[in-house]
Amino acid sequence: MARRDSLEQIFETQIDLLATTLQPNSLRGYRGAVKSFLRYLQATHPRLGSLAGLRRDPHILGWLRHLCEQDPPLSKGTRLLYLLCFRRLLNDLADDGEYIIQEELIRREDFPRLDQYLPKPLSPDDDQRLQNQLRTNDDLFSNALLLLRGTGMRIGEFLDLPTDSLRHLGDRDWALHVPLGKLHTDRWVPVDDDVRRIHARLVALRQHSVAAAHSNLLLPLPASPGARYIALLRAIRTAARKAVCSVRVKPYQLRHTYATSMLRAGVSLPALMHLLGHKTLDMTLRMFRSPKTTYSSNTISLARTWLASTACLKFLPLTR
Repeated sequence: MARRDSLEQIFETQIDLLATTLQPNSLRGYRGAVKSFLRYLQATHPRLGSLAGLRRDPHILGWLRHLCEQDPPLSKGTRLLYLLCFRRLLNDLADDGEYIIQEELIRREDFPRLDQYLPKPLSPDDDQRLQNQLRTNDDLFSNALLLLRGTGMRIGEFLDLPTDSLRHLGDRDWALHVPLGKLHTDRWVPVDDDVRRIHARLVALRQHSVAAAHSNLLLPLPASPGARYIALLRAIRTAARKAVCSVRVKPYQLRHTYATSMLRAGVSLPALMHLLGHKTLDMTLRMFRSPKTTYSSNTISLARTWLASTACLKFLPLTR
């Protein structure tokens, strides 16, 4: 007699197949969705043991209500992620033909509409005060935050940045090679002398860490990305408080502030799209819905360099 897999085993096997093409962070969404759904089934429909018995009402609709009634509440983004992931798992299992699954268990109208928030760049005064305080602190995490501000990298990209990421491209041209990240692309970010000094200071400071001997990451500690993000969050909150910034500051705002300063300095949207690692211009435009964004010609050292030529490079030179 053929072995009958449990729902948990079926979904786990399907997630293992996705693991061959998806990054670990993406898999967390699938596992979170399955865990939430199975926990709901166990509490409300414990006798359901097969995909063939799965129905939109009461199983899926009941789960949707359960997601909305969480305390503390789940964000719309988390609920949307769970629905997208779970729908894909069901569709993939149905396409395999091994299981009988009712169609349209999850429909378009089930997906919550995400709220559209304005970007949150720092004001020029807060930006300057924060940078001054970070330079005064001059420790590992303060210089890490300065590098984020000077390059506009995503936090996840920075956490994966190796020590040899700064490259000389010829003459006076230097760039930071940002490795594969959120959108599965790598890119060059042109840097000026100030960012080069920050990078050099980071390389020097990391040598005092025991973890540096066993890691090529520019920020080698703490060990896990989550712990390193929390350390950055604490560092920027402390610096913002000492600098008497007018708002509470979070690390992601450094990317918004970088983008806004580049635009104000006259950098074109297509060039900025490449600098930020966006795949479409629409992704870049989302960062400039704030009425405070202006198109002045303020001079920024980085914007005076060879942005147009470097930002549009199609191929990376050999680095190994």
